[in-house]
Amino acid sequence: MCGAELQTLPESVQRVARVLQDAGHPHNPVMLDDAARTAQQAADALGVALGQIAKSIIFRRKHDDAAVLVITSGDLRVDEKKVQALVCSAEGGKLGRADADFVKARTGFSIGGVSPVAHATPPVALIDAQLFRFDEIWAAAGHPHAVFRLSPSQLQALSGAPVHDVTTEAVAP
Repeated sequence: MCGAELQTLPESVQRVARVLQDAGHPHNPVMLDDAARTAQQAADALGVALGQIAKSIIFRRKHDDAAVLVITSGDLRVDEKKVQALVCSAEGGKLGRADADFVKARTGFSIGGVSPVAHATPPVALIDAQLFRFDEIWAAAGHPHAVFRLSPSQLQALSGAPVHDVTTEAVAP
């Protein structure tokens, strides 16, 4: 992707594309015809399994107001207690929900298009081990219409996030 092609993309997708290019990632963001604000919408648009969609969920760590990014498979739910145990202090640190304003301010992305990379402020990040069930996954690229392809290992390399078991039961169909 050259500079001229980048300029036709929304600014948030351009940020993701630059991070991918700088890292030598082999796949550029793709703009979908329809919005993929949910993992199911993305899976349907791409013709892949729901679990192959890497959801980027943002929480708010209450004691320091840090953004906590949890990247997990689209067919699973995040277990907040597991995440809290990993990222909060033992002295009663808690996680809270992140509203749309918090997500936009910390990541630079709107809910429904949060990328696992190119955040405005680097988050505390975790990758769920269940993503490694798949050879190929897809993640949001900074906009509800934008996604990019990668492997779980590439996701770990790009994000620098450690891998943990942070999910619970599957999402009901």
